[in-house]
Amino acid sequence: MEGFELNMSVVKLILSYLLFKEAHALSGNFWHITDLHWDYTFNLSNDPELVCNSSSNRPATNAGKYGDYVCDSPLHLINSSVYAMKDILPDPDFIVWTGDNTPHVPNKYLDEKKVLHIISRLTHIIKQVFPHTKVYSALGNHDYHQKNQLPTFSNNIYNQTAEMWQDWLDPESQETFRKGGYYTERLLNRTGFRMLVLNTNLYYDQNKETVGMEDPADQFNWADRILTEAANNKEKVYIIGHVPPGFFEKKRFKPWFTSEFNQVYLELIQRHHSVILGQFFGHHHTDSFRMFYSSEEPRSPISTMFLSPGVTPWKTTLPGVEDGANNPGIRVFEYDTQTLLVKDVVTYYLNLTHANGARGRWEKEYRLTESFRVPDASPASMHQVLERIANNRCYLQKYYEFNSVSYDLTECDSDCRIDHVCAAREVDFEKYECCLQKEGAAAIQSGILPLISVAVSLVLASR
Repeated sequence: MEGFELNMSVVKLILSYLLFKEAHALSGNFWHITDLHWDYTFNLSNDPELVCNSSSNRPATNAGKYGDYVCDSPLHLINSSVYAMKDILPDPDFIVWTGDNTPHVPNKYLDEKKVLHIISRLTHIIKQVFPHTKVYSALGNHDYHQKNQLPTFSNNIYNQTAEMWQDWLDPESQETFRKGGYYTERLLNRTGFRMLVLNTNLYYDQNKETVGMEDPADQFNWADRILTEAANNKEKVYIIGHVPPGFFEKKRFKPWFTSEFNQVYLELIQRHHSVILGQFFGHHHTDSFRMFYSSEEPRSPISTMFLSPGVTPWKTTLPGVEDGANNPGIRVFEYDTQTLLVKDVVTYYLNLTHANGARGRWEKEYRLTESFRVPDASPASMHQVLERIANNRCYLQKYYEFNSVSYDLTECDSDCRIDHVCAAREVDFEKYECCLQKEGAAAIQSGILPLISVAVSLVLASR
């Protein structure tokens, strides 16, 4: 009998090990890195206004070898970020790189040759550190000369970039990339999984090249066809791009897409959400997300767009944003290798102030499932995250601090809450405006009711 009990213990141990091994085998990991914005002019000058061109003459009074909050990334910071990726997760399944590689400087400081040199240099760094890792890379609005003006036809920058990325692109991908800056491939060359890489800079409201067009570079039509084929072939899809739809959470009523392109993109996701398991974008430099809901009532969460923080710490000059800097961030996504479900998100960061004062150390900032107490990063779970942010001040404050990668630790007040909640909740232009009105009215009401209660209590006490 004792021998039987011992054997059962051994069997349980073996079963536990096998279950753990199977669960572990079902999990994969990939890196997302974005908005490197290399400022090749960065130097530790004695004159704080001459440290970097990207400062727009703002004094870089605390500059160190890792950079300054008013500057874009020095090369030392970029190297540090890529080598940190290698130290933290040396063998990822793949890397997502969503563009914006040149600095925030006037066009007169750049030309086509410099833009291509910057893309080439950063491509070389990533290939050098991850020589055997597949990279899915998208262009940002700063990866062209002149910036933001990405065209709908073949050109030298598309062609030269396709050459630089030829180790990462199959022949068909190179062809569509040269034509319009977008492509699709089977994810890791596996049957049933697909990556869709979009050139959403074509929809940017600053892009004069696409004004008046219904479907720049035929990208919407192409994406619709690819996603339809994916459904027919029972494929699951990830979408990556640079400029996201919807609104910037740090500036009320600041969209990136034109209203027409925003609507078409939203409808594309609603139409094909059953095959789309994740959307991964940059551009904001902040850590945020966008929810997509079904068009019919009751609205249900159907897709999530994850907006990863940038490597650059650059403090935005966008009017109306008081302190729009961030600490440098990089991100690991954990996913189910059988379904492509996003299981978790882990963000790593460099505290720029500490790094310049001592040894630069990248550390874990937070894990999504732990910080927001959800089982995974599915649309249903991310809807829960949003509801907690909207209705719980502790979660709101936590999210707000993560949004700037632990740079801005001030309190997120009522207006701040409205901006962040509505930006995450509503990609649609009209629904976003309705959200602002609804949340604003609720905030006023919640402020008035306590005052009425106090007034009534005082009146009753005086009788």
